Amino acid sequence: MKIQQIRNATLVVEYAGKKFLIDPMLAEKGTYPPFSNSLRQDQFNPLVGLPMSLDNITNVDAVIVTHLHLDHFDDVAKNVLPKDIKMFVQNEEDAKEVRNAFFQNVEVLQEDTVFKDIQLIKTKGEHGRGEILKRTGLVCGVVFKHQNEKTLYVAGDTVWYESIQEVIDTHKPDIIVVNGGDNQFFEGGSLVMGKDDIYEVYKAAPNAKIISVHMEAVNHWTLSREELKNFIEEKGISSHVLVPDDGEKYTF
Repeated sequence: MKIQQIRNATLVVEYAGKKFLIDPMLAEKGTYPPFSNSLRQDQFNPLVGLPMSLDNITNVDAVIVTHLHLDHFDDVAKNVLPKDIKMFVQNEEDAKEVRNAFFQNVEVLQEDTVFKDIQLIKTKGEHGRGEILKRTGLVCGVVFKHQNEKTLYVAGDTVWYESIQEVIDTHKPDIIVVNGGDNQFFEGGSLVMGKDDIYEVYKAAPNAKIISVHMEAVNHWTLSREELKNFIEEKGISSHVLVPDDGEKYTF
């Protein structure tokens, strides 16, 4: 498999001969207002440009949208993606919205979805802890399985909690992608994983390669790549946790 970090949570995954685009936020730098009640109110989103052309990003077999927040499925993605492309979403509510954007081939992920001989398993996530969950809403992740590939787990917008442990115990992923920018509003705590959450993922799956994305691309991030790299070096796990730059690609 090949995994390319595009920007924020946007990934291109080549798996068992098929190419997937995950959580496409495709606007030019500075297109959208900053997320309110958080850091960097003087900076518009996305904070950085795309590392390659839209044509290179959108030339895929299917799209997976883990939830419909702007930084995972934006207006540009709705406009530039072909309306007949295969779209996977987390539930019927999201499917209705995606169909309302004129996409014609929308499927709700299940725990036994199959696409071109690739098993796609929807997993749970919690987009924060406590009261903030009323604001952030439902999210999902996905596990990829194929007889000729290692098992890949894309966790999505979630913090570390018991269901992440359950996914790791059940599916024993070889590669785990976490959203690790520790994005926050001024109150309510972490919305995605911070460095301690990522360390918990490592402890749960010490033999896996962990890739931290969703970093330094929208205004409410609080964990930088440099800080995370320093943390994993201190913990002695630099060979286990990868912190890609935008555009960087890994082969497994």
